[in-house]
Amino acid sequence: MAQAGVYGRRLGQPLQLADAPALITRSLRSAELAVTETRNDAPVRDLSGSLPADDAYLVSLKFRDYPDCECWERGRCVIKSDIRSGATYLYDLKRDPRYVIDKPFHSIFFYLPRSALDDIAKQAGARRVDELAYRAGIGHDDGVMRHLGTSLREALRRPEETNQLFVDHMMLALTAHVAQTYGGLRSIRAQPRGGLAKWQAQQACERLEADLGGKLQLKQIAAEFDLSVSHFSRAFRASTGLPPHQWLLRQRLKVAKELMAVRDVPLSEIAIAAGFANQTHFTRVFSAVEGVSPAVWRRETFRKTY
Repeated sequence: MAQAGVYGRRLGQPLQLADAPALITRSLRSAELAVTETRNDAPVRDLSGSLPADDAYLVSLKFRDYPDCECWERGRCVIKSDIRSGATYLYDLKRDPRYVIDKPFHSIFFYLPRSALDDIAKQAGARRVDELAYRAGIGHDDGVMRHLGTSLREALRRPEETNQLFVDHMMLALTAHVAQTYGGLRSIRAQPRGGLAKWQAQQACERLEADLGGKLQLKQIAAEFDLSVSHFSRAFRASTGLPPHQWLLRQRLKVAKELMAVRDVPLSEIAIAAGFANQTHFTRVFSAVEGVSPAVWRRETFRKTY
């Protein structure tokens, strides 16, 4: 299937990039969301190419200063400004945003189509977001974007270790944040605060447990209960105390600990059986949660039987 949105290769090529890694989610029913990392440490001076026209926005978090950036829209220079690391910038793909590439750059771009903003408004029982408020080349000090962006940058660096539930959750949170902060989204309907019914929570947990690798999408589980992804995520957290991707991580660690009780099973096999990408991934996550490596935990926990 041909790529439709402005992310990955379609975003990277106009920026002189041979490779632009991307993560994609379809957690909203009528929209495809994506995040792309763009980095070039030795660019050739030129005006960036035109991006495909689209009824969509790019929201960018910068990881490198870019002084005296010449920003273009609709075929002409509209501003020269200093782009600051850690700031958030918005681009309207209907306006043909471009800029003069003459310095190294490093950013991530979130692709948010109009249909995603419409879906978020519908789920919140709110009026449709008209246009996002922004000025070309003017950044925003947005702490939420820095947190979400930094988390997703790590996921882009190790895609084989990133479960789809995490990507779905983070991109949904980002879309809601952008709609509220830059689109003036205000809910006009009280959001449901209760948890899932007992049978729903049990069924949802069983579905997650059956896919420890985390390939299942949130919208697939939510659809089984005829709920939106955002409603399901809130209700699941109310019922279990954790968002779905964190609950799944706890289950992986629980399975791994049970398997480590079997003396002759190597950690590399345990890692795969518990849903981790490899032993390195398993060791990193286990150590972060438990404070010690799996090997040390296993030795200390089962010292008497070993």
